[in-house]
Amino acid sequence: MTVQAIHAGMDQLLDRDAFAAHRQRNLAPDVVREMGRKIEASGVEYIYYALPTIGSRMVAKMVPANHFRRNLEKGICFHRTALSDLQNDRHGNLIGGGIEAREFWALPEPDTFVVLPWDTSVARVFCSAYEPPHLPEVGGRPLAIDTRSLLIRTHAEFTGRTGLEVRSGTEPEMTWEGPGLDVVKKPGSSPAYQVENLERMRPIYKKLVTYAKAMGLDMIEGDYEDDGQLELNWMYDRVEDTADRLVTYRQICKQVAREFGVTASFMPKPYNGQMGNGCHHNVSLWDGATNVIEDAGRVELHVSDTARHAIGGLLAHAPGSMAVMASTVNSYKRFWDAGQFAPSTANWGLDSRGCLVRISSNGRMEYRVPDAAVNPYLSHSLLIAAMDDGINRQLDAGAPDNGDATVPAIGRRLPLTLGEAIEAFVADTYLTSRLPADLVSIYTQLKQEEWARYCGAITEWDREMYWETIP
Repeated sequence: MTVQAIHAGMDQLLDRDAFAAHRQRNLAPDVVREMGRKIEASGVEYIYYALPTIGSRMVAKMVPANHFRRNLEKGICFHRTALSDLQNDRHGNLIGGGIEAREFWALPEPDTFVVLPWDTSVARVFCSAYEPPHLPEVGGRPLAIDTRSLLIRTHAEFTGRTGLEVRSGTEPEMTWEGPGLDVVKKPGSSPAYQVENLERMRPIYKKLVTYAKAMGLDMIEGDYEDDGQLELNWMYDRVEDTADRLVTYRQICKQVAREFGVTASFMPKPYNGQMGNGCHHNVSLWDGATNVIEDAGRVELHVSDTARHAIGGLLAHAPGSMAVMASTVNSYKRFWDAGQFAPSTANWGLDSRGCLVRISSNGRMEYRVPDAAVNPYLSHSLLIAAMDDGINRQLDAGAPDNGDATVPAIGRRLPLTLGEAIEAFVADTYLTSRLPADLVSIYTQLKQEEWARYCGAITEWDREMYWETIP
């Protein structure tokens, strides 16, 4: 089957009746009644109707809450390029269709209603995007570049084929700068885990946890890592919920930074010689209440045959996934700074933090490439697609890497620049066939544009290296 035929099959899954079915669910009397009750009980006056973009930012429209029934029925309209981050190419044209691009309609998902704890007069509701119903041929289909809806479909299709549910937990790191956040450490040492540095962050992490719990995140632990770097974690769950919680957590971090007059950055590599901001994805596969990563009754660190095949898929498609897992020019600085716990080889190991896939003692596959800028809807969609391929074809993951520096590295080298990653993404026709064609095209164009802009930029590094040193 050709790639074009596979893409046609994928696009056919975008059902024209999807909009009508979603609207019918929204207008069920109990749904309307329950959303009205929540608005009244919470005193909410305004609602953000929000969607994540391809670049994992949030776009939203504010609507007074008294119009909620109208929004449940008719949705909210956005210019199509909003989901392409309203990014211009170098010629000034909006990527994703230009200013002439059609708008899309976004229908609310009422069960995602949550009140903003820093201003309880405002709530947020996630939406799903659709082609306008009046359009011929495509009207009413899910919008191909809506990555949140893509993950929901991808997971449902995987579960339908395999009977397995994918759960994950992420480890988002971010760097904080501002008054009162000076770092305490000895020269040549790391400030990681030191209570004094954690104490300096105490007002910030307390506010973060308070807001996160109010917005439905089950916070479980946190620590201080490198200079100004904080990592807070919440309980793992179905991948859709984990992705929603990650973008929610980012919103919380930005709000807390504003309140304290500091900045919080998810930039993947803020400084040389220090840890980058990663976002490890801890993935497990469940058959009902059973985690199939492990074999029941065995106590030693190991993986089941199903997990080995899943790992085989993850490794096979690791190079092609890099443009999503490490999605910015800056992302690749993590892989050039030696000793910074960022893998550059498609390998796996038993509790080895130098590997791409680390098998932990509590039965999870820790995928260690993603960084803090990742779009979690796209990253999880690709992880599911890669594991699906490994399980379906019973791919062999090979022997685990034991971390012995005297033994040659096992596995393929991963792309080390965004330019290489774009080429690997386009070349992995299996992965791209599992995504809608419009999404592949626009995502590729966005990343090519970013890489081209970087290659054409004159930086301080250029000045220091060449201004006076070239004869």
